[in-house]
Amino acid sequence: MMGGSAIDDDWELTSPSNGERTVVLVGRTGNGKSATGNSILGRRAFKSRASSSGVTSTCEMQRTVLKDGQVVNVIDTPGLFDFSAGSEFVGKEIVKCIGMAKDGIHAVLVVFSVRSRFSQEEEAALHSLQTLFGKKIFDYMIVVFTGGDELEDNDETLEDYLGRECPKPLKEILQLCDNRCVLFDNKTKDEAKRTEQVWKLLSLVNFVIVQNGGQPYTDDIFAELKKGATKLRDQQFEVDSLKGYSKREISELKEQMHKSYEDQLKRITEMVFFMLLVLASKYDMHMCSFLRSKNAYKVCRLCTDYVYEVLISFNLHIPGVWQNEKVESKLKETTTRLEQQLAEEQAARLKAEEVAQLAQMKSNDEIRKLRENLERAQRETEELRKQAEKGGCAIL
Repeated sequence: MMGGSAIDDDWELTSPSNGERTVVLVGRTGNGKSATGNSILGRRAFKSRASSSGVTSTCEMQRTVLKDGQVVNVIDTPGLFDFSAGSEFVGKEIVKCIGMAKDGIHAVLVVFSVRSRFSQEEEAALHSLQTLFGKKIFDYMIVVFTGGDELEDNDETLEDYLGRECPKPLKEILQLCDNRCVLFDNKTKDEAKRTEQVWKLLSLVNFVIVQNGGQPYTDDIFAELKKGATKLRDQQFEVDSLKGYSKREISELKEQMHKSYEDQLKRITEMVFFMLLVLASKYDMHMCSFLRSKNAYKVCRLCTDYVYEVLISFNLHIPGVWQNEKVESKLKETTTRLEQQLAEEQAARLKAEEVAQLAQMKSNDEIRKLRENLERAQRETEELRKQAEKGGCAIL
């Protein structure tokens, strides 16, 4: 598979009792995910700098061992669910991220920046996260606000900021994750402050773990990946134990097993890719009506039509929407609803444009009449002036 396997050979679910925690950083490009990861790790493990185009190009995992011996795995991601990067790329990165989280995910850290407004793209990304992984994902979610130094410079607290700059969609997200949020200042040189904010975050992570009965987040995608990796490992062990086979024959058997595993991984990646195509289409259909882009509408309709033919072949159950025999009807229902909404918006826009055009015509007509009246008045004034001049000459 292109890009290599997302999962190495030592895939094995460990029990929560081993003290190992895995957290995943998600959020819009430029919000400070990598810098937050570095703050948690206590070192510059991830590339981080101010950039609107983003620095992280692929999922990457780093780990640290805390003073109490607890191991924390931190997975930094590029702009997951950023559809401008392409659904195929996003799909591969999601599968790669899941492959890195061998114990499942203990906490999802959604990173926002107090330096930028909550955007429609971020709202759409969080809806996509819920659609792909189900509502259960909110039980593992913690919101991290970066830019704490800016609030401190303005003598503001996080509560002050949320009271001033908290749109309804963001309020709903905070409610869904029981208001678990923390403020980070990734620029501070104050060691005590850095330690305190990391301690607050990890305390929230431990709270999330307790609230979820010590069980990390997993779903059928995790299960399928683990099943394939476990099967490959067992088959390799059996092959290594075989007697009476040449090295070439054993090598060929291992190659066949790896190919089978890579095919399964490719299938799962393609499934996620096509699901993301639908999500991207839904997002593009909403945005194209917002931006009045007929071309974007045509593109996303073609994507949705294509997905009809392909998605039916996938039978994995994903929480929320993709339930085998219901897939096609759900897709058609969603597409029909979006088309209806778009048609209504277009009709309303056309009506508004028609009213505006009529008003403009009426205004132009009135202006024309006023101009004619003005010109007539000017002519009459000129005639009166000439008559007055003639009368004056007769008197002289």
